[in-house]
Amino acid sequence: MNRIAALLALLLFLPLFGLAMPFLFPNIDGSALLAIDTISHLWNFVLGGYVISTLILIIGVGLGVFILGVGNAWIIASYEFPGKKIFEWALILPLAVPTYVMAYLFVDLLQFSGPIQSTLRTMLGAESLWFFPDPRSLGGAIWAFSFCLFPYVYLITRTAFLERSGRLIEVSETLGYSHLQALTKLVLPMARPAIFAGMALVLMEVLADFGAVSYFGVQTFATGIFKAWLSFGDRLAAIQLALGLLSFVLLIFFFEQHSRSKLRYASSFESRLTPKILSGGGRFFAVIFCGLTLLFGFLMPAMALLQLLYKQGLSIDIRYFSWLGNSLFVAAGTALLSVVLALFFAYAVRLSPRLAWVNRLLGFGYALPGAVLAIGVLSFLETFQLAWWISSSISVLVYAYVVRFLSSSLQSVETGLSRITPSMDGSAALLGLSKIQILRKVHVPLLKRSLITAGLFVFVDVMKELPATLLLRPFNFDTLAVATYQLAADERLAELALPSLTIVLVGLFPVLLLSRVISKS
Repeated sequence: MNRIAALLALLLFLPLFGLAMPFLFPNIDGSALLAIDTISHLWNFVLGGYVISTLILIIGVGLGVFILGVGNAWIIASYEFPGKKIFEWALILPLAVPTYVMAYLFVDLLQFSGPIQSTLRTMLGAESLWFFPDPRSLGGAIWAFSFCLFPYVYLITRTAFLERSGRLIEVSETLGYSHLQALTKLVLPMARPAIFAGMALVLMEVLADFGAVSYFGVQTFATGIFKAWLSFGDRLAAIQLALGLLSFVLLIFFFEQHSRSKLRYASSFESRLTPKILSGGGRFFAVIFCGLTLLFGFLMPAMALLQLLYKQGLSIDIRYFSWLGNSLFVAAGTALLSVVLALFFAYAVRLSPRLAWVNRLLGFGYALPGAVLAIGVLSFLETFQLAWWISSSISVLVYAYVVRFLSSSLQSVETGLSRITPSMDGSAALLGLSKIQILRKVHVPLLKRSLITAGLFVFVDVMKELPATLLLRPFNFDTLAVATYQLAADERLAELALPSLTIVLVGLFPVLLLSRVISKS
């Protein structure tokens, strides 16, 4: 089993080998490697712009999700006010809206012909609003990403506040600190690892995005990769841009790990944070802050989708059922395969703890942006003249999905296995069961909930995935995500309402499941 696990892990790392192959085998396809010339050309013409816009984007989004995520987490964890029971779970609903759908709806609402500007022009009697910012800009992208992705920071930080802040608040009160001073001087420094972990997840999502940034007209590494490969057919430029994007991801990993490498926390008892009852201005501010966050992050996009659907009427594009069938087919197949592989790797580590390094390496797949992963797969196949395989089969697409999302299912299965005491394995072995029989008759029944959860999250991730699907799908094989992107690119926003709403409704299932857990806790 150890050898099989190592070989499978090696197979799942082929995209990274694909990124390195042009440098390791420069003449395997009969052409010379022009790496230095390509890098020089990219730097002189586009690379500087990509770096600057990417840095501004991640800094802006980082600041935005910090304000929204930490602010809402502190208000929900520390205070009692009207509507708190609803806000504490409803604030994670924006996770159900894909970033590219949020981008389309944000621009549609705020553009010159949108309902907000039209209403303001009518009220003010003006032909144009010179003070109104352009929604299709870098600032608009930062706004949309912040309201779409802040729940990552909110969820992790809220848990950290609830678990660690109780005793700190009591100590701060004896020192004469106000609640705000306790937050800035004691609670935030102690919660820094959790905050950085949530922000790292957000920034990796931002770096991996293509649909939203391309619609906003922001030139990042992701858009550059697509231009280099699809528009110019320059394999080497696409690979080098993919490596540049990967370096940003690794840099975020480094800062996230470094931020908590020297931090040590210990607690001999559990001290839960006791919320304080707000009144007057404090109560009003809490309701407004949480309410506006929920309004911009979920309610307005949902209402905009419903309005577009109403505008479209009862007509349904006949291709919709093909898009839906394709999406469900690849999502279900990837979810099933990911759960089987996750169960295999988790059980292999349980039998042989020396293989723990394999699972840690597999976790890196989730950090690979979809565009980087796709370029790695394409480069590997093209090196061996196998690129035709993509046009004839969805197997390459499913393989890329598995590499990208296996880590999420693996984490769920590993968590479930850790709750099964090893003594059960020993008792089953004494009854004469083999290792495979122990897995099938003992572990799988006990892991049923973990396996379903793992499959559900992979299913939803695949339904929303856009960059890898755009590059690796076979001819005439469109999913809901691809159809939504193409309709938005053609400015046919009314027609994208139904596929977008379908993606959002599918994404609501795990979000509502998570909401139920939060409300019970």
